[in-house]
Amino acid sequence: MPMLDMPIEELKEYMGINPCPEDFDEYWARALKELETVDPSVEYIPSNFKVPYADCFDMYFTGVRGARVHAKCLKPKNVQKKHPAIIMFHGYRGNSGDWVEKLPYVAMGFTVVAMDCRGQGGLSEDVGNNVGTTYGGHIIRGLEGSPDDLMFRHIFLDTAELAKIVMNMEDVDANRVGVTGYSQGGALTIACAALEPRIKKIAPVYPFLSDYKRVWQMDLAKDAYEELNYYFRFFDPLHEKEDQVFTKLGYIDVKNLAKYIKSDVLFTATLLDNICPPSTQFAIYNRLTSTKKLRVYNDFGHENLPRTNDDIFKYMSSL
Repeated sequence: MPMLDMPIEELKEYMGINPCPEDFDEYWARALKELETVDPSVEYIPSNFKVPYADCFDMYFTGVRGARVHAKCLKPKNVQKKHPAIIMFHGYRGNSGDWVEKLPYVAMGFTVVAMDCRGQGGLSEDVGNNVGTTYGGHIIRGLEGSPDDLMFRHIFLDTAELAKIVMNMEDVDANRVGVTGYSQGGALTIACAALEPRIKKIAPVYPFLSDYKRVWQMDLAKDAYEELNYYFRFFDPLHEKEDQVFTKLGYIDVKNLAKYIKSDVLFTATLLDNICPPSTQFAIYNRLTSTKKLRVYNDFGHENLPRTNDDIFKYMSSL
């Protein structure tokens, strides 16, 4: 079998090497308290995209620090009782995608909500002294200041806030909500379920934002992780702050959040992934303590995976 990383036997035991800050639990408890003070001021704007069996809306809510966050929201028509919902998160620098991609779930009677991450390729704001997109650099955004100002802290909190909004919808059964996404979307799936433990099912695919130090050791701080390389080259060329940097990144390392998850998990990993290395994926999976199932693509990297969307659809259809 081709091998980019560790042998599969070692991957199944690997727990990660990036540090977890000593006050990690207090950090996220404090973050969730901040989120509780936010008035989401949810707004629904009817979309120009029309289909006979769904109502489609551009949805906006206010996240921490005042950003207006956008999501596509699709609701099935003529459903008389409370129904399940699925939340979708996109890859790094991307957006919530096309309306039509969500319709199979709506046809099954699901509400579907797909979020644009603040400042990336969609309509959500990055309010760090500017309005609109900032596109990239979000891993290291805030790294020089307080860990409470890390950009991905805010994005992780957006996922939890969105989940609460969906669960509070009058027509949604709060006990039947699932979350899924690829790459960054997989990481946000983990973060969402960790910070909103009522989520019933999750299906992350080759998740991003995990075990940063391992990515660095493998010389894969490029592509999606390239800003780690930029940071050291421009701001710490002698690596005098290396331990401090990786420890601070530990606050937004999703492998450290995995312990909070209570939902059922369908986890998809790829063994030739040179964007999100296999060991960084397994560092998340091996820390999950809830009911979980692993799907492994031995011959695939960070790419389209045959049958994955079908399997996730079948998995979520039983919500």
